[in-house]
Amino acid sequence: MMKHVNILLVEDNEGEIVLTLEAFKHGKLINDISIARDGEEAISFLKKEGKFAHVERPDIILLDINLPRLDGKEALHFIKNDEDLRSIPVIMLTTSSSEKDIKDSYKGNANCYITKPVDLTKFIQVIQSIENFWLGIVKLPHNP
Repeated sequence: MMKHVNILLVEDNEGEIVLTLEAFKHGKLINDISIARDGEEAISFLKKEGKFAHVERPDIILLDINLPRLDGKEALHFIKNDEDLRSIPVIMLTTSSSEKDIKDSYKGNANCYITKPVDLTKFIQVIQSIENFWLGIVKLPHNP
């Protein structure tokens, strides 16, 4: 039986959104991928506010750091300090390889930190590795 997983991708770069969606298409699992284009939209999604009133809670969040309005570290802080949301694994998926961003993300309780490769083939491999590990091997908490 195929496992069904809800993913929230928080990314403002349209090209990287398309690449990520394409990489997941080649995977083995059935994924519903929702997109939030900045940190504020991600929080509205997670709080089920406004147009997001009827969305399903994500099983996992892929979160970019460099976002407009509310950056990824601020969104991470909100998620990990919210009683209802903190159990959702958050993968920082970003172009930044800054030691400060890495340390800040782990201090903010990110579940892992991945620097996006520039090379398309390597990027697809990274997404498939995320899928294999986080969605294939790891036991995720049951959605309430």
